[in-house]
Amino acid sequence: MIKSTIGTDLDATVDRVFPFLAKVRVHPNWFSVIGLIVSLGGAALFATGSFRTGAVVTAVGGFFDLTDGVIARHQGRTSTFGAFLDSTLDRVVDMALLFAIAMYYQGQGEAGLAWLAGFALVATVVVSYSKARAESVVSDFEGGWFERAERLVVLMVGAVLGLLPLALGIVAAGSAITAGQRIALAWRKMNALDAGESHGG
Repeated sequence: MIKSTIGTDLDATVDRVFPFLAKVRVHPNWFSVIGLIVSLGGAALFATGSFRTGAVVTAVGGFFDLTDGVIARHQGRTSTFGAFLDSTLDRVVDMALLFAIAMYYQGQGEAGLAWLAGFALVATVVVSYSKARAESVVSDFEGGWFERAERLVVLMVGAVLGLLPLALGIVAAGSAITAGQRIALAWRKMNALDAGESHGG
């Protein structure tokens, strides 16, 4: 939802807020890697229970993730590998954050919350994998209302406000619903594709 709302205006918005990015000469892939390193530092803080600091550090890492594509377009360096790298590192950050939260709660003897974080982790992986797998077969595959941007915003806000268990529940439920939406969409589109191929044959 957030991505679809601001996606078409992202470059213009980032340029207005961070005008210096147009002059950056660092390769955009390095911005992706730096964002990963910073975000993993945020995940490490989550694992120690420093949720507010972890949220701030993760948000800083998100800045690099937000701007790497913009910088690539400014430099004329957009590439298929750059998009692949960015998406892959996003998945690493997503899993690291939820794994770190699960580790913290398990260490505190909060088995229920640890399991909830684990469920959220699995659900988010299914959300991203189902889309990636479907796009290898079906063109124009867009569906699901609770995507990565929503997950991160909910987790970071929950961490800052001291409501991380509630945020985990929202992420777990939202991701599970979105995974179901994408599986249902894939079922419809792939059945239509199979039917078209059958009629064509």
